[in-house]
Amino acid sequence: MATDPAGDSRRARGAHIEALAAAFLRERGLVPVAANASARGGELDLVMRDGETLVFIEVRYRRDARFGGGAASIDAGKRRRIVLAAEQFLAARRGFARLPCRFDVIDASGDPAAPDVVWLRDAFRADDA
Repeated sequence: MATDPAGDSRRARGAHIEALAAAFLRERGLVPVAANASARGGELDLVMRDGETLVFIEVRYRRDARFGGGAASIDAGKRRRIVLAAEQFLAARRGFARLPCRFDVIDASGDPAAPDVVWLRDAFRADDA
């Protein structure tokens, strides 16, 4: 099976941006719980604790933010998949089930080596999905 160099570099860039996002959030006091947590129908980029709140974080990167940036690409369908993945995460890890939850977005743009990062806290609600 042939590899797709563009796909490999896109995957590597995505992993790099997610690592930068996790470091950015750790510097602001969040505690890592999981990364790339797979669920049927979706994946959670980052799961972290912000005090007693469990935070599900979608990381989006766009080289050029002129066309809405990464956050603008999270449509209703994507929000539903994230919420479903979060529900499955909680069902599999009952210790977290009673914690308040929040959905955040990290919107990164520009140079992938040193992107501009915008943290959108409480970017959407489960009942918005």
